[in-house]
Amino acid sequence: MSAILRNNVKVSGSGPKTLMFAHGYGCDQNMWRAVVPSFEDEYRVVLFDYVGSGLSDLSSFNRTRYSSLTGYAADVIEIIEELGLDRVTFIGHSVSSMIGALAAIERPKLFEQIVMIGPSPSYINDGDYVGGFGRSDIEDLLEMLDNNHAGWSAMMAPIIMGNPDRPELAAELEASFCKTDPVHAQHFARVTFLSDNRSDLVKLHTRTLILQCAEDAIAPLSVGQYVHRCLPESQLIVMDATGHCPHLSSPGPVTDAIRAFI
Repeated sequence: MSAILRNNVKVSGSGPKTLMFAHGYGCDQNMWRAVVPSFEDEYRVVLFDYVGSGLSDLSSFNRTRYSSLTGYAADVIEIIEELGLDRVTFIGHSVSSMIGALAAIERPKLFEQIVMIGPSPSYINDGDYVGGFGRSDIEDLLEMLDNNHAGWSAMMAPIIMGNPDRPELAAELEASFCKTDPVHAQHFARVTFLSDNRSDLVKLHTRTLILQCAEDAIAPLSVGQYVHRCLPESQLIVMDATGHCPHLSSPGPVTDAIRAFI
């Protein structure tokens, strides 16, 4: 199957440069709807769903291929190649930040720059590194997801989204989590939350923008600062925003920061 069909790729807009938007865990390409329209007049925009998410082809799921983030990075490369693109600006939310980094390390000429929104190379605390969670915390979350997908979604969506004064945002995220097939949700969660890509950061030489929310329960400020220190070609912007999904809760500042960077 072609990558275009496999990953439900959608291309819109026009322009000499391409922006590729990549969603986070439990989400799909629709999560970019508040940001993408601002760029379609000047840029070609590529949206897609990871295998197991959104309207991707579920029969393409291969547990071995997707046993690490490198499998998802390979999909990104295949999409870009199949579309005949190069010098792409990759805009990744959460786990997609590391997926984009791995893709750019593997095929640097395909990527002009990367925007990381709420990146985390490792969610687990390790010595002086503060990822935000103890290993037992992550194991408990994964066990709960295995046993009660709906309950996990209802509990985690408000924590991930933040912005308790806007419950409709958490409700949307919960609905997105719940519509993901539990088998794929459980697998991608383990790959995401148990990954450790800290050693990969030194291999990334692509110009990078790190967008960090001032308050983020999933990827705290210390993580954004760590990524910035590891990437000499990076800029760090700490937004006056809360939660882990600023492209939904604060799309204006996210759009402005991306536009200024690219």
